[in-house]
Amino acid sequence: IKLQSGITHMNKILDKNIIRNEPNTIINAKKVFDISKDMEIPGYIEPDQYVPEIDPNYHFDEETTLAILAGFKFNRRVLIQGLHGTGKSTHIEQVAARLNWRCVRINLDSHISRIDLIGKDAIILKEGKQITTFNEGILPWAIQSSTALVFDEYDAGRPDVMFVIQRILEADGKLTLLDQSKVISPHKYFRLFGTSNTVGLGDTTGLYHGTQQINQGQMDRWNVVTALNYLSEEIEAKIINSKILSLNENFLTKDNIINMVKLANLSRNGFKNGDLSTVMSPRTVISWAENSIIFKDISYAFKISFLNKCDETERGTLSEYYQRCFGELLPEEWLSAIIEKQIIEPDNV
Repeated sequence: IKLQSGITHMNKILDKNIIRNEPNTIINAKKVFDISKDMEIPGYIEPDQYVPEIDPNYHFDEETTLAILAGFKFNRRVLIQGLHGTGKSTHIEQVAARLNWRCVRINLDSHISRIDLIGKDAIILKEGKQITTFNEGILPWAIQSSTALVFDEYDAGRPDVMFVIQRILEADGKLTLLDQSKVISPHKYFRLFGTSNTVGLGDTTGLYHGTQQINQGQMDRWNVVTALNYLSEEIEAKIINSKILSLNENFLTKDNIINMVKLANLSRNGFKNGDLSTVMSPRTVISWAENSIIFKDISYAFKISFLNKCDETERGTLSEYYQRCFGELLPEEWLSAIIEKQIIEPDNV
């Protein structure tokens, strides 16, 4: 379950007694998501405990929103690819929140195993006797309910886990539990989404260690693959401003935030041109803005939010970017861990 803290807990007990019926309302996408297409999307009148909270300031990218809505309405399997910090998983959550649709996120890190997804036998005490019972994993629970299941970091999943997912990627894909000699048919309103930093061809940029090449037979099962990358300066500045409303004490001006986004775009162009090996994501810019308010110092906040993550040989380039946007270079001592000092030898006697 994706909690507000941003951590996925696989060991949270899911209430299997809660049964969600079919959608009971129609939501106009053009009005709710502020997009140009006039689509009618099924949804629920009331949320339950698995529906994400609404972020009223969230900005919806139209192309990505249309792909996600197609997933909800037409049961398309949707994979969202993009650089880090662009809000891929959050985008799905915020669409689900406005539809009052259950949404559960699973982070496919290297510790997620087949047992975590499918379930396992466990010994329990019943009427004073030890008996063996099968505890369902998250996948059998989700597939039998009107839940949107989101696989985060899809390109980092282990091969044995990926083949468990492969069968349910088909629209009518049934889940076979070999241990139980049982075949589970998916709920009519079960939905499946995924997010990844790569397009299944492995890490070609050097940014995403731990990602793997994805079996092309499995990639072929995703009905819709959409890319969510960085937004325009104006929209990104609006998003950052909305994120810091509760913190901002009139310290950062609109021009400050625009300059932060301009510097971020310079770093992204530098990365594309091979001048930098680290790229500044919208998430980093938000952290920079928040730290600026906390420390009341824009340059120091830049140092601790991004500069310290970069290679020392590239910090001079970032100092130039900073000067272009804010009119001043960063302190020399910030650009290298080792400061060359002039050694003054004593006069010969």
